[in-house]
Amino acid sequence: MINSRSLPLELTLAPAEGASPVQWRVSDRPVPYAEALAAMDERVAAIVGGAEPEQVWLLEHPPLYTAGTSAKPEELIEARFAVHQTGRGGQFTYHGPGQRVAYVMLDLNRRKPDVRAFVATLEEWIIRTLANFNVRGERRDDRIGVWVRRPDKGDGFEDKIAAIGIRVRKWVTLHGISLNVEPELSHFSGIVPCGVSEQRYGVTSLADLGLPVGMAEVDMMLRQEFEALFGPR
Repeated sequence: MINSRSLPLELTLAPAEGASPVQWRVSDRPVPYAEALAAMDERVAAIVGGAEPEQVWLLEHPPLYTAGTSAKPEELIEARFAVHQTGRGGQFTYHGPGQRVAYVMLDLNRRKPDVRAFVATLEEWIIRTLANFNVRGERRDDRIGVWVRRPDKGDGFEDKIAAIGIRVRKWVTLHGISLNVEPELSHFSGIVPCGVSEQRYGVTSLADLGLPVGMAEVDMMLRQEFEALFGPR
C-alpha cells in the first residue's frame, strides 16, 4: 500500500473531460444491509450497461457485522449482531449508527482500471476529509484503512478511524468506505476489526477524539474532497 503523505497527481481518478457527473445519494434512515446490497447490485448492473450514471451513496446501517472474503471464523469473538457474508475484500468489520458509510460505484474503465490506485485514492479521500477537522489520518503499508496516532495511550499506539472494503465487477466498483463519526465503539468488541489484533491498535471516532462533529458536516467535507480526486458530482 502507498504510504506517502499525499497522492501524486497522476493517481487521482478523475474521468475524462466532459464525462457525466457522479450522482450523490444520501439516505436519512438506517438502511438494512441486504437492502443496500440489492440496491448496489442493481445500480452497478445499470452502470455497466450504460443505463445509469456513477453513484456515491451515503448512509448508515443498523448495528451489524460483515465478513469479507478474507474473514477468519476465529475473528468473530461474539456475534452480538447479525453477521452478513459479503463479496467485498477484507475481513470482519462493524457498521452501525453514527458511522458514515459511503458506497462508491464508479466505472474505472472511464477513469483508470487500476484497483490499487482506486484504494489509495479512497484512503486519500478520507485523509483529506479528516484534515478539515484537524485530524491527521495516515495510511499504513501493512494495515489497510486510515489510522490516527494515539500518543495519549502510549508509545506506538494507533487507532483506526476509517475502514475500506471494495469489490470490482467488470471494472465498476462496489462497497467503499466507513468513517467513524460517533458510533458506539464497544460494538467493535465482538470482532477482531479487519484482522488487526495487536493491543496497541484500536478503534476510534471523531467523537472519541473530542470532536463532536455532526453527520451533515462530515458529508459536506466528503463532498468537497471527492471532487478534487474523482471529478464533479
